[in-house]
Amino acid sequence: MIPLDARPFEFSLDLPHAALVIIDMQRDFIEPGGFGETLGNDVSLLSAIVPACQRVLGAWRQAGGQVVHTRESHAPDLSDCPPAKRLRGKPRLRIGDTGPMGRILVRGEPGNDIIPALAPVAGETVIDKPGKGAFYGTDLHARLQQAGVTQLVFMGVTTEVCVQTSMREANDRGYDCLLLEDCTESYFPAFKAAAVEMLRAQGAIIGWTLESAGLLARLPAAPGC
Repeated sequence: MIPLDARPFEFSLDLPHAALVIIDMQRDFIEPGGFGETLGNDVSLLSAIVPACQRVLGAWRQAGGQVVHTRESHAPDLSDCPPAKRLRGKPRLRIGDTGPMGRILVRGEPGNDIIPALAPVAGETVIDKPGKGAFYGTDLHARLQQAGVTQLVFMGVTTEVCVQTSMREANDRGYDCLLLEDCTESYFPAFKAAAVEMLRAQGAIIGWTLESAGLLARLPAAPGC
């Protein structure tokens, strides 16, 4: 066990049974011209966390930890995207429409890819999810159980939507969850702050939170490194 000085109290990381879960670090959300920008958001707020996420991912890989990447994405015929989702709000382009990086949030399109700085490598799990949560409509829980995972360390976007939803889903399924505060972000800073407080309230009711430096200082190098 690796003790981490998390909030609201110490988190004991069991690295062999933990997975780093990187939520939706996709071009459609992070880069100009993607879905996030069509909703009227400043995508630079999200891209600002990329260096911190890179450091964590590199160290986690070096330590031999398991990695899961998620993408919010839909089938080309949008059969898994209900109107209640697609028609929400008044974006310039909706899910499935053609934008500067191809069809918005559609599997196989350039904009749906994870940004190059955090691209998956061979052996890492990639989950295409049709909803906000990483467990809805996916086989993630089965994969984690098969791999013996009991703890999840989260980073990604956005804090109050897909990250928070995934953490709540994970908590309901019995996983201990840790959120890296400087490796997650929202288009609305106040929403991030509120979400972080909600997740760790009442004695880590959903999970723990920690700045990534606290994790990086304690991760071991893989044998032979």
